[in-house]
This record gives sequence, C-alpha cells and structure tokens, in this order.
Amino acid sequence: MGVTDQGATVWLTGLPSAGKTTIAHALAGRLRGEGHRVEVLDGDEIREFLSAGLGFSREDRHTNVQRIGFVAELLASHGVKALVPVIAPYADSREAVRKRHEAAGTRYLEVHVATPVEVCSVRDVKGLYAKQAAGQLSGLTGVDDPYEAPAAPDLRIETHTQDASASAAALHALLTERGLA
Repeated sequence: MGVTDQGATVWLTGLPSAGKTTIAHALAGRLRGEGHRVEVLDGDEIREFLSAGLGFSREDRHTNVQRIGFVAELLASHGVKALVPVIAPYADSREAVRKRHEAAGTRYLEVHVATPVEVCSVRDVKGLYAKQAAGQLSGLTGVDDPYEAPAAPDLRIETHTQDASASAAALHALLTERGLA
C-alpha cells in the first residue's frame, strides 16, 4: 500500500465559525492534487442525512459524533483520508471515536481549531451567534452550552492569527510528518 493509499481520520474540532470546514476543504483540495483519496464529512451535512432527528442534547450530540466517527473509521480503514470538521464539544465523545480507531488499527489525528469565541461570533458564518444574542437560539456551543477544548490535540490551529491556506499547510505538514501525505 502506497502513502496515497493509507487512510486516516483527521478530526477538526472547534467552535461554530472557527474555520473547521474551510480548512478541511483547503486541505482536501491539496491532498487530492497529490493523488490521495479524500472525503470531507461535514458536520452540517451529516446532521441532515445521517443524524436527522437528533437534537442538541448532550446524549444526541454524543450519538451524532459516534455515527460520524464510525463512518470516518470505515472510510479510513479503506484507504481514504477522512477529514471531519465537526464541533464535537465533549471530550469523552471525541475520546470514544479515538478509541474506536485505535481498536481497529486505523490512524486518527485530532486537530483543535482554537479560534476565540469573540472571533467566531464576528465571523458568524451561519448567523448562529446573532440568533443566540437575539434570544432566538439557545444551546450554542461555546456561548451557553459547553465546549471542552482538547487537552493534547495532535495540532492546535489558531485561525485568528493565520488564514485558511496557512492553516491547511500546517495540517498538511503534520500529515507529512506522520507519514500520511
């Protein structure tokens, strides 16, 4: 199996509007250009199709993360780089996904897209922070619902100090260092 055939899950966790999906798509384009098989498992798309009917309680969020983790591990075990830009606010949920990968012998990297909530609320890509501020939304991760930042991620990216291209390059460098790119 060549390097381009080696699968892995790259889990990008962070607050809403932190830049997770933007970084994942920038990295995906670069990896595809190098001949890698890549899938981006976007949290919003997964919610619409794989996790329809789930709410935002702690239990439902855990179930959603486990479903995504299952699909990511399945793809990665078949030689795909699964890039997973998902909030996944709870450390125990992310740890369960990591353990699933370890048990299967599948590579797993956790990336914390560590953008401060103040920056995320200005970006407000989906208008969630504005809705929360107007009292139209509750349970927003990092505002009135918890976000447990990873204690020891494989990489921490601060998108408020570098753009998406530099962030994707830093992540690509990590994959290269780990023999995955």
